[in-house]
Amino acid sequence: MSGPHFILETPRLRLRQFVPEDVDALALILTDAATMRYDPARFDRAGVEEWIARNRRRYAANGHGLWAVTLKSTGELIGDCGVTAQSVDDIDELEVGYHLRRDHWGQGYATEAAQACRDWAFQNCNAGYVISLIRPENLASRRVAERNGMTLWKEIIWRELAHSVYRIDRSRSGPGTLNQVLHP
Repeated sequence: MSGPHFILETPRLRLRQFVPEDVDALALILTDAATMRYDPARFDRAGVEEWIARNRRRYAANGHGLWAVTLKSTGELIGDCGVTAQSVDDIDELEVGYHLRRDHWGQGYATEAAQACRDWAFQNCNAGYVISLIRPENLASRRVAERNGMTLWKEIIWRELAHSVYRIDRSRSGPGTLNQVLHP
């Protein structure tokens, strides 16, 4: 495995591009029924491999995607977070999305990573605003979006399921936890 391509660093986390060798660590997240209960997709190992491959294609095509969230203290992969293009009401929107391994919930890691990705999008994508698509019943993700400065923008049907669209405009974005953008 070649060295990691780190994108962002926060006080406790490093975000880097996924590599194929991340499949086992990411599978602990994407195949966990409790973690993925609000996601319309259910993953098996092949689905996790495709998730990594799809994000690697996003990096090449768009310069962003979902990145591996690792603990600075150990290097352990504990989730994903990043910026992806999503079609909402036939408009391409930049979304800050995240998944965190269940044993790391409630420690502020999702918020820390989401704030860094929000700042990255404003610094590198010339975005006027960013969104997060969240199932209305997913209270924990709604709280992360709110701590990320986002407010409910609208309710939509997306991928055949009800979703709340949270949004933050660049002008409302204050300084987050972003220490350093390592690679624009």
